[in-house]
Amino acid sequence: MDLYYIIVLFIFGIVFGSFYNVVGYRLPKGESLIKPPSHCPNCNHRLKAYELIPIFSFLFLGRKCSKCKQKISWFYATFEFLTGVLFALSYIVFGFSTQFVISIILSSVLIIVIISDYQTMIIPDEVLLFGVVTILIAQFIGFEIKDVLFNILSGIICFVGMWLLKLFGDVVFKKESMGGGDIKLMFLVGITIGWQAGLLSVVFAAFLALPIALIILKQKKDHELPFGPFLSVAALILFFTSIDFSFILNLFS
Repeated sequence: MDLYYIIVLFIFGIVFGSFYNVVGYRLPKGESLIKPPSHCPNCNHRLKAYELIPIFSFLFLGRKCSKCKQKISWFYATFEFLTGVLFALSYIVFGFSTQFVISIILSSVLIIVIISDYQTMIIPDEVLLFGVVTILIAQFIGFEIKDVLFNILSGIICFVGMWLLKLFGDVVFKKESMGGGDIKLMFLVGITIGWQAGLLSVVFAAFLALPIALIILKQKKDHELPFGPFLSVAALILFFTSIDFSFILNLFS
């Protein structure tokens, strides 16, 4: 039965992942999520039903548009697959529980954040607001009130901590070092994984971003590196591993 749930959730995940690709690309640009229907960005060919099957269509068509034969990026299929994995992993780690619901919401929101920030350098407020509201509702239903209040406090601590880090970065680099979306994202991270893991996720994300930043610097490319994707990956890793950070507080007791 467990295998059945894992397979079903993976399938649901890749289907939703296909939609998240659309949301992450169109929402920051203020475009409709419905119109125009899915199409080839090169020749505007409207995709038919058999061309919209997540992952399968990408492989079946040989990574090419059926009309103009333009190569299709691995980007879309990769995030369909990753969403499927995260949905299945949510059940493997948490079973059917409040944490499972929170995991599905968090995975969905952060996948969209990664897609959006990578492609447009924008993290949509609507996506973050949806994540915060739905996760808090799930916590109010499934957790004790004191735990929910602690999570809200954690979100505030992470938000303020990221804001202070931005102010420091602005002074050091003498330009805007971080976007407002990253700061708002930290509130979502804080209410989900706690302030200890939330603050650690910033450090973790910086280590993940460092090699890529060095490569870009070496190539002398004038390119800004979005921090949201690295922060999202770090938060997901810490969330699924469920590390207990209470030992940090014990160091000062």
